Amino acid sequence: MLNLNTVARSTRAIAMAAALIGSLSAAHAAEPLPTTPEPGSFKLGIEPWLGYGQWHVAAKKGLFAKQGLNDVEIVNFSEDKDINAALASGQLDAANIATHTAIGMVEAGLPVKIVMLLDFSLTADAIVAGEGINSIADLKGKQVAFEEGTTSDILLNYALANNGMTMDDITRVPMPASDAGSALIAGRVPVAVTYEPYISAARAQDKAVKLLYTAGEDPGLISDVFVVRDEVLKSKPGQVVAMLKAWDAALADYRVNTDEDRKIIAEAVGASPDELTTAFDGVTYYSVKEANDALTGSFSSKTFADVLKAAKQAKLVTKDIAPEAIIDPSFAAAAAK
Repeated sequence: MLNLNTVARSTRAIAMAAALIGSLSAAHAAEPLPTTPEPGSFKLGIEPWLGYGQWHVAAKKGLFAKQGLNDVEIVNFSEDKDINAALASGQLDAANIATHTAIGMVEAGLPVKIVMLLDFSLTADAIVAGEGINSIADLKGKQVAFEEGTTSDILLNYALANNGMTMDDITRVPMPASDAGSALIAGRVPVAVTYEPYISAARAQDKAVKLLYTAGEDPGLISDVFVVRDEVLKSKPGQVVAMLKAWDAALADYRVNTDEDRKIIAEAVGASPDELTTAFDGVTYYSVKEANDALTGSFSSKTFADVLKAAKQAKLVTKDIAPEAIIDPSFAAAAAK
């Protein structure tokens, strides 16, 4: 039955969010962000995921320097917990992380803001299954291999919830995403949740393996964002704008010189371009204009709520976080000018 109180609360919440975003934009209109970067270094935390690839293109092709950034240090990490700790301790100015991870940071009290959407997954994250399983409903009572606390956890919770199910309806088999596809191929589990390049590897080994449910069911659900510490937004706003312009320049180059830039990205993440072809095809990158449009539109009004709901179902966060508490679209707006 339709709950009018819930509808009213939702309407008020959306109106408040729109008003706050509008007032934030107005404030920055009164005090424009700097058009040139401040002197000094900018430390960027990154993990080996192709979704962050335009930073590698920018570094390789001198696009940071063209924006006046002469000391950008890309710091590599292999695990979420390490990059999160480095950001929290002030060792990094900014980091590239999954949207649900950013929400968790804010819930934990870490003063950061999402200033840019980087990429979203369409078919690069998926629930895969073999013969005999043809729908999410077929997962009931089945063993499902997935990595807890990751985008796989988010996707699985979202898929189940949208089919009237919960995690209690399946048998969890926790394991790294890199092993989940192999477990499916070996017959140890009938279903796995993983991401590229492991999806392609599994399907190459067993033609019966199919995509049961992908992140493309809700574009943006599995997405990556550029988060910056509040202190840095205040002390080095010009650098932040310049970083976004460098990303935009790299993406423009990528769209023209795709094969060349895919080689740069593949090398940076430790793979060959051929191994990542399907993965690249399953990911969409945002330009700064596209990011700004999303941050002030559908991402804030719908997608963010979907990510938050799935993250709460996965017990990755416990509280409601309002979009305006974590999203600052003004930097993308400035970079898009």
